[in-house]
Amino acid sequence: MQNNGRNSSFIILTGLSGAGKTQSMKALEDLGFFCIDNLPPVLLQKIIELQADSSDQRRYAIAMDIRGQEYFKQLEEALDWLEHTGYDHRIIFLECSDSVLVRRFSEVRRAHPLAGKGSIYESIALERRMLAPIRNRADVVIDTSAFKPVDLKTHLCTVVTGKPLDRLMFLDVFSFGFKYGAPIDADIVFDARFVPNPYWVPELKHTTGLNAECSEYIFREPIANYFVKAASEMLVRLIPYYSSEGKSRLTIGIGCSGGQHRSVAITERLVKELLEAGVNCQARHREIAAGHVVVEENLEGGVSCLDR
Repeated sequence: MQNNGRNSSFIILTGLSGAGKTQSMKALEDLGFFCIDNLPPVLLQKIIELQADSSDQRRYAIAMDIRGQEYFKQLEEALDWLEHTGYDHRIIFLECSDSVLVRRFSEVRRAHPLAGKGSIYESIALERRMLAPIRNRADVVIDTSAFKPVDLKTHLCTVVTGKPLDRLMFLDVFSFGFKYGAPIDADIVFDARFVPNPYWVPELKHTTGLNAECSEYIFREPIANYFVKAASEMLVRLIPYYSSEGKSRLTIGIGCSGGQHRSVAITERLVKELLEAGVNCQARHREIAAGHVVVEENLEGGVSCLDR
């Protein structure tokens, strides 16, 4: 059955030329949709039936508009078919004021798809008349006149998922060793070398921060616990601000000398704190993954670590 609520399997995106369909498709792609732009309406049935008959669980965003020219008149027929089948879908229509559309076409120096011998205002008026039946049957109409690209992305996210954009922010938190090079792909880097190094404790030297004894040693230090709490609170507070600038992923590097003890334990504890705060995040360990730190089974069945 059709569900006009959130998380529809198919988004049909249409609207006025220059109203923001390109930016909208980029935003929907970031939200995990498989995006198909400028699809001839006659192919809509094939796409939907292929998805329904397979194990493909992806959500689709399909843009169809006046650029299809002679195919466009088939759009209403395709939407009629879609409504009668009961496939889960939503129709999102983008519109915009005439003055903003004229400015946008002037800035990009592109002709309107319906441009002829008349003015651009006449082309826009003609397109409005042609799209009126589609607009009337849309589930959501978004006026993008006052939107910057990030505003459109934020609004679309709320419309499509029912969640604000910052709730979909993903934090990739990873440990690393400075002696193997500072990361160039991190948005934020923390230096964990202020904590006493377990490397100098004989029984901990060949463990990693994943080891319970090693982690316990590190977090005996009040400053380690303070850092995790402060970093977690700071990141939770910053997420909405990063999100408002259009970021959907934030990469956090936690470094120590070799990426073996301190940075690993602190990364694990920080991710635990962030998950408890409701943040979508993961922990990974660069040097362990790269083989700079080799994790081996010891004779007692536990885990030991040899630094290459």
